[in-house]
Amino acid sequence: MELKDFSGYKIIDLEFVRTVGMPGYVTHKPVFGFEITHPHSDTDANVQGVRTSAWGSIIANEHSGTHVDAFCHQAESGIMYGGVEITSETETRAGFTVHGAENLPIFFNKGILLDVPPLKGLESIEPGYQVTAEDLLECCRKQDVEITEGCVVLVNLGNARFWNDTERYLNCAGMSAEASQLLADKKVKAVGADNFAWDEMGHFEEEMHCNGPGHVILIVRNGINIFENLNLTELAASGAHEFIFVAAPIRIKGATGGSVRPFALITEK
Repeated sequence: MELKDFSGYKIIDLEFVRTVGMPGYVTHKPVFGFEITHPHSDTDANVQGVRTSAWGSIIANEHSGTHVDAFCHQAESGIMYGGVEITSETETRAGFTVHGAENLPIFFNKGILLDVPPLKGLESIEPGYQVTAEDLLECCRKQDVEITEGCVVLVNLGNARFWNDTERYLNCAGMSAEASQLLADKKVKAVGADNFAWDEMGHFEEEMHCNGPGHVILIVRNGINIFENLNLTELAASGAHEFIFVAAPIRIKGATGGSVRPFALITEK
């Protein structure tokens, strides 16, 4: 098998560093905690000699930091993707028996970055704004890119620059229902953005009778994964609008999401 030479590519990390105190949605508590639970000083010298060991423990919500949603994360009127009903058998305290995070794939796809702030002459999109389908199509026209079936579409809102300001980061823009529907119609593999929930969560979509309509449109109705809390600053600054998207989510049986370290492979200029 001939292996492709990747020497002409640059790797851009799309993950935020996980730290205690990082932004998290109000219902996602505890967001993230880490402490050293076995310091070097606890090592038994009679057993290990001069070698010492240390390790720590993590407690975190599945949807903290950079992550991807599993299909069991969302339902519409009690029904998950593929017509699976939420029952005591499919949803248990030990996790979901259907659509759990252990089924999340390894993503190795064509990636497209749609950079919205330049359309508006801004560094970041203002809080509360709902990105429209026309906004996304206009990005495609200006960037000369095409949303194709099976690709991963990332939308830059310029929100990553506020990661260290929790209040401002969580008070962000997001996608409208029509923007999510456009991407679903294009049959993309996954979507993602530099905000905490893809959707503009302050809006209640009356026609669908829910907030976060993109989660219903994409995950429940179309089986399209959503990446959240992506760090898109460097990728946007690179000017690369097409790239290879790679992500390997952590696989926890029955979980509703997976922490992930995604990255973009772009060609060196």
